[in-house]
Amino acid sequence: MASNQTILKKFILIGFSAYPHIQTFLFVVFLCLYMFTLSGNLATMGLTWVDRSLHTPMYLFLSALSFSETCYTLTIIPKMLVDLLDRNRHISVTGCGLQMCFFLGLGGTNCIILTLMGYDRFLAICNPLRYPLLMTSVVCGQLVAGAWAGGFLISLIETALIFRVSFCIPNLIRHFFCHMRAVVRLSCLDSDFTEFIVTLMSQLGLLGTFLLILLTYVFILSSVLKIPSAEGKQKAFSTCASHLTVVIHFGFASIVYLKPEASGGDDTFIAVPYTVITPFLSPIIFSLRNRNMKTALRKIMKKTVVLEK
Repeated sequence: MASNQTILKKFILIGFSAYPHIQTFLFVVFLCLYMFTLSGNLATMGLTWVDRSLHTPMYLFLSALSFSETCYTLTIIPKMLVDLLDRNRHISVTGCGLQMCFFLGLGGTNCIILTLMGYDRFLAICNPLRYPLLMTSVVCGQLVAGAWAGGFLISLIETALIFRVSFCIPNLIRHFFCHMRAVVRLSCLDSDFTEFIVTLMSQLGLLGTFLLILLTYVFILSSVLKIPSAEGKQKAFSTCASHLTVVIHFGFASIVYLKPEASGGDDTFIAVPYTVITPFLSPIIFSLRNRNMKTALRKIMKKTVVLEK
């Protein structure tokens, strides 16, 4: 019993070590996905910055989402890739707390920015005449700043609740990152109340933003159906399709936070969609399938070719 009361200074991330025969394969796959994710997000931010035709609220929000997702993946994937090749999968308690804080904060920021993108489309379609007055660049900046503040406020509260106590052995985190449920169960004290509170906060945050987005699309759909021309309807739907696709995928990928409290099962692979797959798909859906982004990319490539000649 005495050993069980040893105060921990580091954790061991079990991660994918339970599947040693596929770790090299997973490293190659995740590395390729991560490099594409970084390239896609950097390209989105670069195109939005360079091309003045993209200096609109819709693309400013998209650029903010790309930046937030880049930071989001940086908190998880590099460490995961190193651990797939290294047997020493230690992480300090302080490092674990910082990783959790940034992961939750950036995840919350992504949720709020996706909600703001839905609100932007709602104003553009349902209030087109007032849209330029309501959604200025200053307002966009304030809303994005509010998204970061809101995401990290919730994150700081959750992380402080989890790390306010000491942790005892075993120091094994059954995950590839400092997932809040996996960490809270290592508390020296009864963790049921803390787990309930942090899970409830995450559920309310995810469900709240998801329901707000769905509500905006109810109003958008109602307005689009009133558009007389088929071309007008198609254009309105096309501006919303990419955003709605990411939101739906994000909602399904985040279901791990909405399920009832688990009994300690392995959620390692369940976390892959919202930590790796969704950030990978986001640049594809928003940028590579977006006509204006592709036009901006072609313009820049033509300018580059002309300069080289």
